[in-house]
Amino acid sequence: MQGRITESGSTNAEFVILILFLLAFPFGLAAQTGAARINGTVLDPAGRTVAGARVEFDSASGARLTTATGADGGFTIALPAWGAYTARVEVQGFTPVVRKVELSAATASLTLRLVQVTAAAEEVVVNGDVSEIAIDAPDPSQKVLVREQLLDANPGRPGAPISIPGLPIETAAGGIKAPQYFAPGVMADHGEPIAQYIAVGGYLVTNNLSANAHGNGYSDPNIYVSGALAGVTTDGGAFNVLEGNHALNLAATYMPRQQMTNFVTLTGDYRDIDMTAGFAPKNAAKREWVALEANYGNGLLKDMEHRQMYKLNAQRVFDVGKHEITLYGIAYWGVSHEGNLVPIGYGQDLNDTLDPRQKDQTHTALVAVDDRWKLGSKDEVAFSGFARTYNLALFSNFGEGLIRQSEFRTVEGVQARETHTFTPWLQGMTGLDYHEDDIHNDDLDHYPLVNPKIYGSFVKVLSSNITIRDLTPYAAVHGDLGKHVRFYGGLRPDVIELKNDNQMVSADSFDIWSTFLAPKATLAWTPGTGSAHWLPSASFSLGQAFFTQDPRISVKGTTSGPTGAAALPSPFERSHSMQLVLEKEFSGTDVRVTVARTTTTETLGKIDPDNGAPFDLGPGNLKFLTANVRHQFSGYGSVQAVFSKADARVLNEFSSDPGWNPNVSSGWNPTVECPRTIFDGLVTLDKLPLGLHMRGEYEYVGHKILDAANSQDGEKQLEAIPVDETRLAVVRRFLNGQLEVGANGMLARGYTGQTTETIAPLASGAPWQVGDGIPSCPAGSGPSGAPNDFDCGSSVGTEWPVGIRMVSFIGGSISWRFGAEE
Repeated sequence: MQGRITESGSTNAEFVILILFLLAFPFGLAAQTGAARINGTVLDPAGRTVAGARVEFDSASGARLTTATGADGGFTIALPAWGAYTARVEVQGFTPVVRKVELSAATASLTLRLVQVTAAAEEVVVNGDVSEIAIDAPDPSQKVLVREQLLDANPGRPGAPISIPGLPIETAAGGIKAPQYFAPGVMADHGEPIAQYIAVGGYLVTNNLSANAHGNGYSDPNIYVSGALAGVTTDGGAFNVLEGNHALNLAATYMPRQQMTNFVTLTGDYRDIDMTAGFAPKNAAKREWVALEANYGNGLLKDMEHRQMYKLNAQRVFDVGKHEITLYGIAYWGVSHEGNLVPIGYGQDLNDTLDPRQKDQTHTALVAVDDRWKLGSKDEVAFSGFARTYNLALFSNFGEGLIRQSEFRTVEGVQARETHTFTPWLQGMTGLDYHEDDIHNDDLDHYPLVNPKIYGSFVKVLSSNITIRDLTPYAAVHGDLGKHVRFYGGLRPDVIELKNDNQMVSADSFDIWSTFLAPKATLAWTPGTGSAHWLPSASFSLGQAFFTQDPRISVKGTTSGPTGAAALPSPFERSHSMQLVLEKEFSGTDVRVTVARTTTTETLGKIDPDNGAPFDLGPGNLKFLTANVRHQFSGYGSVQAVFSKADARVLNEFSSDPGWNPNVSSGWNPTVECPRTIFDGLVTLDKLPLGLHMRGEYEYVGHKILDAANSQDGEKQLEAIPVDETRLAVVRRFLNGQLEVGANGMLARGYTGQTTETIAPLASGAPWQVGDGIPSCPAGSGPSGAPNDFDCGSSVGTEWPVGIRMVSFIGGSISWRFGAEE
């Protein structure tokens, strides 16, 4: 089936201010009327309303009453008496939902949520009609529901758990390092963060780790068991007051399943093996499950990874009177040796690594809870919170010697929010959100020894204890302005504390507070069925977002200290986004065009992993156009294509890099490491001969400019090699769908994680050559001359384009499901 999901907002500032003022007062509770009358709403797995769903209530006495949801997903039904009922919801394309409910005057309003698409009609993508709206998800970008066969982006291997059409995935290294999503014109892991959230009930739990030892805004989707995910949403413009830090250009929200069938899946090839299992009660009314995963392997490069990963995801939903309480937990532990960035073309010669000592170890534990309290037909209050621990120890060699990036952190957050329906055409939401990151021993250490068998003593480059606190009241409204126009308006004022306790140079410690305003607005129009029906639906959105810079590079305007870093122009990077979305359906083919522009402020970006120095970035200007075409062949499959073209530029007025080319550094120049062209094609075929089902996806990431030209590369601007990947999966079901046997693989060309690194020279100062041994720059070789500054520099170092060699593979899978849900 095709779902309709959208958002809208208002650009009428006076109207929004008036509504926000009204929201500051307590909402009145609606009186319940009627003897045994039930008001309810049916939602899809993404939390969107579902029109045309059949709702049935059966009593113990045998009485059966049915109704259907309206255009807003709501229904009303009169029952003969209060008491115990069995509620059943059916709609094409989704597995029926059955719930035991105890109905009384105190529970006369309930929400029924569809939890899983059916095996015969699973849909890869549910595009949103840009004229629709939801106050908790007001962005008109697409909603992605992932069918089970496509959940694994790289089956049997670590990385992103699902493949999101239009957002290619690249792994910056082997082993268990987190991959990066590529959005048009966005630097992803090597620069601007992509915000990631976990939907726990209606609560967005952040997965971004601010000031991470490896890189600012780091997010790791390795933590999910892929079979435990129902889907993912994408927000292309930071137009949601529920989102905060890191949502500069894109936010992705992962949605856990509500229900699960018991299963065991074994996936692997001659070097990797992965086992996942899910356990849940047979009674579908009990919304609880546990999913486990164990992964072992050596990867596909010459240097073996000796990888181990263990995961646990679990969720339980309690229905207690008017409360729907969602409890969600994650535990993850992983360790691996890894190939890392090597000069492009020399991977085989170097066993795909510059330094065999490279490895990665990380673990995390997270628990979150969301209590949605239905006070009446017009009011819902929620209280939420989460706590997390995280540890990282990453050993890498990027060409100037072996380093260690490490940290241990605790993260916690709480939230209270209320949603109130004033009238059928006006809804409001207010809330208060608190988030705190406490990062202990956020360190960068350098190992100057070149013996590949030992780590030796280290030289400390950076060491800080960091605290980031964020207290945020927020408010939003959405509603209708007549039959054709819908709006959304919101405001999120974040009050943030950045505290850096510098363990090496106390003078560079600081504790500052700042307030950041993030207004959001969307205005949507639909032509309806009148004379303008031939026009496309349209939505225009605008907003401001931010993310906190790594406090280790904010040193209060001084240039002293181990990094030699200048002060940030602002403790935040700010972005201003505008987005226009047009959508039209022609004979079952859905066409969507998005045009957007995002500007960012001047900032110092992520810290150089070798010597702790920051990168100068911005101001920046990103423009892109994305076209999305999708067609569903009823009962046979679907085809989708996404094409994006971007222009990303940065104003380089100065640079602390002594090798920077002054002829290139002035004016608006192409932003490095940003893909200009992205293409994604996805095909699903459900009725092949012999009962086969096939999925195929082709991803293309165009060339990326890697530097702005300097003396180290002979004043030549280096470019990345275009990357393309073709993923294929063929499955066959047996024994009424309980047994599924499949083959999957990938045809790949190019290098992932492409960037540039300064490779250490020979002792004679000659350029690096294969066979020279493990690169390492001596202590004090950086611009500051400090003993803990390691930088080969432009005078003797050689800048190389580097990356991870991509390898094609084929593997197999066997999955067994232990019966169907009742």
